[in-house]
Amino acid sequence: MNIESIGTWAGEVYKALENSDTRMLSLKLIKKTTKLKKDEIMAALGWLGREGKIVITENDEEIVVSLV
Repeated sequence: MNIESIGTWAGEVYKALENSDTRMLSLKLIKKTTKLKKDEIMAALGWLGREGKIVITENDEEIVVSLV
């Protein structure tokens, strides 16, 4: 894992969120859509969160990520 990889994963997660109808996805749907591993998704979410591009909430015991 390196910075370049994390940036690439962040781009994949961002595109998945951007292409969803509601601009929000659960972690399960992010994993299904991007085919990334859980650790890769978490690194990507950290990157996007640090950039202020996403909001992470818990909805009915499920983590939901949405674009700002």
